[in-house]
Amino acid sequence: MTITQGAPPPTRSTPVALARGILTGGVIGASLAAFVVGCVIESVPLCVTGVVLPAVYGLLFFLAGVPRRAREAAIPPRTALAQIETLEAVGGEATSDVAVRFDVTVAPDDEIPAYRVEFTQHINLADLPDYRPGGVVVVQYPPDRLWKVRIVKRPTPEWEERAAGARLDAAPGPAVVKEPSEGCAVGFVTLLALLLAAAGVILLFRADLFDKDTSARPPASTQPSVSSTSSTTVVSSAAGTVSLGPGRSFLDKGELRRAVDSLTKGKNTGQALTVVVQDQLLSVVFAPTGSQASRFDPASVPYERFPALVDEARSTLGISSPQTWQIITERLTGSLTVLVRVTGFDGTASLEANGKGEVVRRTPAR
Repeated sequence: MTITQGAPPPTRSTPVALARGILTGGVIGASLAAFVVGCVIESVPLCVTGVVLPAVYGLLFFLAGVPRRAREAAIPPRTALAQIETLEAVGGEATSDVAVRFDVTVAPDDEIPAYRVEFTQHINLADLPDYRPGGVVVVQYPPDRLWKVRIVKRPTPEWEERAAGARLDAAPGPAVVKEPSEGCAVGFVTLLALLLAAAGVILLFRADLFDKDTSARPPASTQPSVSSTSSTTVVSSAAGTVSLGPGRSFLDKGELRRAVDSLTKGKNTGQALTVVVQDQLLSVVFAPTGSQASRFDPASVPYERFPALVDEARSTLGISSPQTWQIITERLTGSLTVLVRVTGFDGTASLEANGKGEVVRRTPAR
């Protein structure tokens, strides 16, 4: 048999392929951008859109291809002889079927010249010795898609007889028939559509993306500048607070005493109901005029003992990783009481000291 070398199929950069590439890229870019933007701005509808859009597009794409697949299925396949040039097992050795990549020369009976084609097909392990280089087999293929070749494992007696006595010449290697590619143009417009769609979604929600963090803050001109040495003091007839700036703590030497003096300056002594101290926040609640509630003089509290009390509470009460601490000073039981609470991953623990800063009770973490 004389073999005529066939030309490889052309690329398919048709208007339909270009339109499909634009639509596919747009859907991918828009859905990805919508999902990411939705997560950032916490928009559930946008996140759902990013998930549902590709699913709907995939369903529509499948339904649109149903008529084409029905037309292709209605065309009966052609049967021909083919000679195995090479074969190679590429997977599935652990199962009864082995994926084998065949390189064959197909010799159609009609006017189509013989051509070379590569394809992969699963072959049962028991039948694998029947396929060898140089052997002739019976194949089938759609007349309009020459590259979709499949070996007929159980041919009719007529074709089986023809294959047994046939001798074919190998087609030249360059004459391999492959499925037409869509070309570089389709890939380019798909990528371009993806980028444009993603950029469009981001631009559409740019206000929510870039203004979210700044909308809740006053303009920079109205924000007070806070340095590492600043503090904020607020005093009223009912209470007073002092808030320290970054890098400072009420456990620093003299810091707590100065803050209390700034809150009680000009006020009668002995009118505090509670003094609450945290790392950078001090709160003093004053007794209302005429109130009979137990009160005490804030200046009489042993503030110098507070750092040692906090260290003892953090290290001896079973809190392996202390996170926060708080000191509450009050006189509700008649005598001045200093309660130190420490909180961590192990729970909350506390110790109680008297008016001299001496520990009188410990409550470990539980």
